[in-house]
Amino acid sequence: MAEGAHRPSPQDVKAAPFKKLPQLPPDVSVDRRADGTVYLWANQKPGDRPRSIAHLLDQRASEHPERPYMRQRLPSAPGAPLGPWRQVTYAEAKTTTDALAQALLALGLGPDAPLMILSGNSIEHGLLTLAAMKARAPVAPMSVPYSLMSSDHGKIRHAFRLVRPRAVFVQQVAPFAKAIAALEDEHGGPLPIITAEPAPPTGALAYADLARTAVTPAVAASMESITDATVAKYLFTSGSTGMPKGVPQTQGMLCSLISGQEGLRAEARDPNDPPEMLDWMPWNHISGANVNWHANLWSGGIHYIDDGKPLPGMFETTIQNLYEVSPIVFGSAPIAFAMLADAMEKDPKLRASFFKKLRYMGYGGATLSDDLYDRLQALAVAETGHRIPLTTMYGATETQGITVVHWEAERVGLIGLPLPGMVLKLVPSGSKLEVRVKGPTVTSGYHADPEKTAAAFDEEGFYKLGDACRFVDPQDPSQGLIFDGRVTEDFKLSSGTWVSVGTLRPDIVAACSPWVLDAVIVGQDKPYIGALIWPSAAAMKMLEAEASDVPAPVRLAARIKAGIEAHNAGAGGSSRRIARFKILTEPPSVDAGEITDKGYVNQRLTLDRRKADADALYAEPAPAGVVVA
Repeated sequence: MAEGAHRPSPQDVKAAPFKKLPQLPPDVSVDRRADGTVYLWANQKPGDRPRSIAHLLDQRASEHPERPYMRQRLPSAPGAPLGPWRQVTYAEAKTTTDALAQALLALGLGPDAPLMILSGNSIEHGLLTLAAMKARAPVAPMSVPYSLMSSDHGKIRHAFRLVRPRAVFVQQVAPFAKAIAALEDEHGGPLPIITAEPAPPTGALAYADLARTAVTPAVAASMESITDATVAKYLFTSGSTGMPKGVPQTQGMLCSLISGQEGLRAEARDPNDPPEMLDWMPWNHISGANVNWHANLWSGGIHYIDDGKPLPGMFETTIQNLYEVSPIVFGSAPIAFAMLADAMEKDPKLRASFFKKLRYMGYGGATLSDDLYDRLQALAVAETGHRIPLTTMYGATETQGITVVHWEAERVGLIGLPLPGMVLKLVPSGSKLEVRVKGPTVTSGYHADPEKTAAAFDEEGFYKLGDACRFVDPQDPSQGLIFDGRVTEDFKLSSGTWVSVGTLRPDIVAACSPWVLDAVIVGQDKPYIGALIWPSAAAMKMLEAEASDVPAPVRLAARIKAGIEAHNAGAGGSSRRIARFKILTEPPSVDAGEITDKGYVNQRLTLDRRKADADALYAEPAPAGVVVA
């Protein structure tokens, strides 16, 4: 906390009431079978939904045409103050997407001729996505690192071969020139390239010109043909088990996610009180696009595109935006909440702006640590006198969100309970319960890959996520489910003791915060658990800035060792104790599949690639670079 700021005691924080979460309480049915399989579903019914996401835009434009829809900063020079907000209103969005849809139809786009998007979130990206939906042309938004950080562009080449886009959009051509060349190589010649640049390079199509296209009845006819089976997008999986798989996202899937969330609403939506959302999460993932962006459109809200990210040197943009935007709901990854807590503890002005209208927070992608939860609640109580509900939604690219924490939970680590309309099937797998799901938000299969499609579903048509979960209280399912790791990542020590990688890894990262970016857990058929650790770039900068005669790597190892020893002190048995670790100096490789664009580490591929490092953890005596905890 800032000097002189009120710091509530842990007892005061615990005693503070929660702000009311405007959602219905848990109400589930459970069917337990003799073989240990458990079926679980919500008793609430799905709520209202739009006909399609494209129709939803037009509906909201007719209801509040002058309301801002999307806002984004104008670019500014490096080191200069952030630029002013530019915006598009709901009426402008409807008019522009109609014109763009006409232009896309004229370019030959349609159900079998998608639009690929290489660049990140922007107003133009958003409007082109909605325009393509009106033209019934699937959109394939790609992870930006696949274009800008990859050396061989293998993943976007693979995606191109799968969906065969008719045109490609980039905000600016120059940064994506190598990626575009790779795609044109796959295509066998020039591709129509759409760019938002005011003066596009020779051969590229100007977004501004397409947005002035005269609209014909063809757009209305296309929209009239939209059904629940119409493919709105191809989103690609993270590629953690090979090349990314293309997942068709139908209008029925997207709208059913809205209706599932709407079925839990405890208060009527107020059309005259639009929520404001500030969000950085990329639109090539379900969380940023299908959950956040679509939900905000359903609420008739104002969507602020945050050009910041939870990375050193970029999170400052998010902080500056939060001085001006006070969201009603704030969702992000745990790493962003950690950086936000650091900033708010030093800045009462930021804290006041952040909590001014906030009703609840949502996290996803990883487990929030207990320590970070306590810090966030202390900040909330200091500012508002109330604790803030923290929710999370669990799902996958293939399923959308399937469970949600929709009550004021006293703890983190839950994945919640099924959304209305979804059925979970929990199948015994060793000592765990493997998660499978069926419902209207689940894809029917992978695009152009019948073999992987067949392997992804069980004999009853439930999609197999490969994750495990457990009940908070098996006798009271309404208390929710807890994530219990990846079924395929767990292993046994030589003693026969099972190690749950999915729960141990985030605990180690949290225990060593802020010094560790991520870790790989090692020890299959070994006598003890080891860890390969990637240091945090921000932490290394902190260490290098310290005045000390001790080299920064030595101080880093000592601080990580202290964190691991603190973890071990309360870990219990051998299934949770880290005996040795090694700090890796080479960052995780996107091209090699060690880390996905979502930031998830692939245990198997990393251990294959870094076998020598893993083997060193078990050498006797411990070699240089291996730290005994």
